[in-house]
Amino acid sequence: MKKSWIITSLALCMSMSISAQTTQKLTATKASEYGIIYTLPSTVVDITIETEKTVKKPGEFYRYAKKYFNANNAIDRESESITLKSITLTTRGVADSKQQYLMQFKSGSTPYLIINDENLPLAINTTDIPESEEIDLPEAQAAAPTALETKAAQQVISKEMAQSQSSAKRAELAANQLFELRQTRQDILNGQAEQMPADGESMQITLSNIQAQEDALIAMFMGTTQVSTSVKTITFTPSDEVTREIIARISASEGIIDADDLAGEPIYLTLNIVEEGKLPLTEKGEQKKFPKGGVAYNIPGKVSLKIEYSGKTFCDAIIPSAQHGVVFGIDPKLFTDKKAPAYLLFEPTTGAIKELGAINIEKK
Repeated sequence: MKKSWIITSLALCMSMSISAQTTQKLTATKASEYGIIYTLPSTVVDITIETEKTVKKPGEFYRYAKKYFNANNAIDRESESITLKSITLTTRGVADSKQQYLMQFKSGSTPYLIINDENLPLAINTTDIPESEEIDLPEAQAAAPTALETKAAQQVISKEMAQSQSSAKRAELAANQLFELRQTRQDILNGQAEQMPADGESMQITLSNIQAQEDALIAMFMGTTQVSTSVKTITFTPSDEVTREIIARISASEGIIDADDLAGEPIYLTLNIVEEGKLPLTEKGEQKKFPKGGVAYNIPGKVSLKIEYSGKTFCDAIIPSAQHGVVFGIDPKLFTDKKAPAYLLFEPTTGAIKELGAINIEKK
């Protein structure tokens, strides 16, 4: 279970999403000497990079676009480019083998712990673990067919166009056909066509077919543009502060490439420690001592992450980080109190306390 955070800076770049997972219930029993072993997490960041590829191709009659349509922006040469479209940061917890703990309860009690498939704690004494709204990450999208790759493009090729050896003549025939299609559509809309569609549905089909043929003819003069996207995720573990570390590069021809491949422009990551977790203090201002057999949890710190590319900041977010925090404990007696036993919800991304309270009917 992953809790969702959304941090908005210059762009939406920070999110956490929930996904289905396997959970397990561990109960403190005599067989386990009333102890439960579990692992606290480290926080990692998944950096999802989305690139956009644009392929432009000139149409057969691009030289005649100015003559017939007074257009100066026809595509006149084939080109291909790849640009960075978006970067999304998602955080999650992974088991830290150095952070294994034993929560020890008194004999005769039966508290239980819910863990996920990473052996990370989710809850104590409750199975009521709320889910957060799922946030979709970008997915790779294939390029849609161009107007010249449709059945309509074949329909507009008249016998005269196919037989003509002159490019200028074929362009003239294509332009005339385009103007005729526009007139036909206008006649239908005005109810003046010699053969009007039988009903509204037939009219819509006819108009859609006319539009598809028109798009194909226009593409013969103006050219085509296809856009597709690719996605790659890089996992980064916050640790020491770094300034403009290269995490990947974008090549105009290859897309996302490795950080050490000098063929692309670098994506930079800067990490600053904003706040380190601190142990709670007594009324005298002294650090509290870890309770005997205590239920360990994280008091996370905070780090800022900035991602830059080509002089632009794509993400600037502050996130909680388990490894920049400290571990403290809750007295295990709270969870075995016969009158008012406590329940606890963990934040699995950091191992922090999400919610702590007394068990009631809703929490059982």
